[in-house]
Amino acid sequence: MNLTYTKDENTEKERSFKTNLEILKKYFALRLQSEFAEKKVDETLFEALKNNWQSTNWIEEQLSLTEKILISISLAPHLIPGFYEDVIREVFPNGGEFVEIGGVKGNHHRGMLPTGETALFILAGNNLGERVKIQELLSESGSLHKSNIITLEQVREGEPPMSGRLMLSNKWLNKLLFNKESEIRFGPDFPAKKIHTPMLWEDVVLHPMTMRQINDISDWLKFNEVLMKDEQMGKRISPGYRVLFYGPPGTGKTLTAALLGKQFNKEVYRVDLSQVTSKYIGETEKNLEKIFTVAENQGWILFFDEADALFGKRTGVQSSHDKYANQEVSYLLQRVEDFNGLIILASNFKNNLDDAFIRRFHGIVHFPMPTVDERKILWEKTIPKSFKLDKNVNLTKLSEDYELTGASILNIIHYVALKGMSLGKKTIDHALLDEGIRREYAKEERSI
Repeated sequence: MNLTYTKDENTEKERSFKTNLEILKKYFALRLQSEFAEKKVDETLFEALKNNWQSTNWIEEQLSLTEKILISISLAPHLIPGFYEDVIREVFPNGGEFVEIGGVKGNHHRGMLPTGETALFILAGNNLGERVKIQELLSESGSLHKSNIITLEQVREGEPPMSGRLMLSNKWLNKLLFNKESEIRFGPDFPAKKIHTPMLWEDVVLHPMTMRQINDISDWLKFNEVLMKDEQMGKRISPGYRVLFYGPPGTGKTLTAALLGKQFNKEVYRVDLSQVTSKYIGETEKNLEKIFTVAENQGWILFFDEADALFGKRTGVQSSHDKYANQEVSYLLQRVEDFNGLIILASNFKNNLDDAFIRRFHGIVHFPMPTVDERKILWEKTIPKSFKLDKNVNLTKLSEDYELTGASILNIIHYVALKGMSLGKKTIDHALLDEGIRREYAKEERSI
């Protein structure tokens, strides 16, 4: 196997890929000879090869040399599908069965995919002390797992955890290969969607008390990391922050979560409860664990909309269903408390949530129906710049007569603007507004 690169690819990154893969090839071949061939191998050769490893900006410098080699072991089949088979054939042309090297076949990939056992074999051979150290690096408490760089695929209970596949995260794979980070894909393995907004804080109309409580969250996002480094406070406070948003639909709960993420350059993911909840025992916890595992240490904001479905009150145990539902809530209590980022739960009614969750919240933020004055500001902010208000339209009277949320006002103006354009006019008159309000009230099964 001769690794080459074209003149156009002759960059620092490509050269380091080539150099490191060649070193990994030699290291793997040397380990195969050391463990399975008759000839004696000078152990100092392993250290010499390690010291030649390219430490370039394609792998972050704060990682140890061993962690960088583990990344290369995981990356190899992404660059050369038959990397490990090629090395084995070169050392042992007649083949053989080598259980010690681990490795598995993928569903679509026809080559060998490295497992934790592969990493143990290459880096430690039969040195038990070194094998334990590497297992610790690859464990859930290790930096590679915590930083979501490499995780070990889960195996069946009773099987050695190191027989799980070494999984290089898509985020890091894209970072290494293309110098860009990919977004986490929504799906069964990550049932949460990224949310964002083009709006700004000045576009939002919130009650003053609500805004003060939002500022408390902003203070945590700004300064808590500094406090965590304080000798006294760091050991007393937890790294995470939990807050409840409650109030009627359309009062700005989701928008506020998105704006917090935008202000502090943090990704906000809304958990899709339809993908999370399951009638099968243990499946809901498993689906949630996928989200928490990926989101841990990423600095993300997790937003649970309509949280009542997951975080509802525990009940007296009347049946096995009640027993497992209560176990589900107990799991959530622990997992939410352990999460080291910002978690926002949103509900229409505070009293629908289990009291144990309420006690664990750092903040409880009420999003009330807008007041008359706030509704007037919402009407004014929502009217399109390209439209004019008819002189007969009185926004103050509209605000007094109709109790509407910001979302409802937006729906009405959107309808009125579209209807006006279809009629060839850019004026918002009372008749169109009245029609839009009636439609919105009918949708909510309210009467005027």
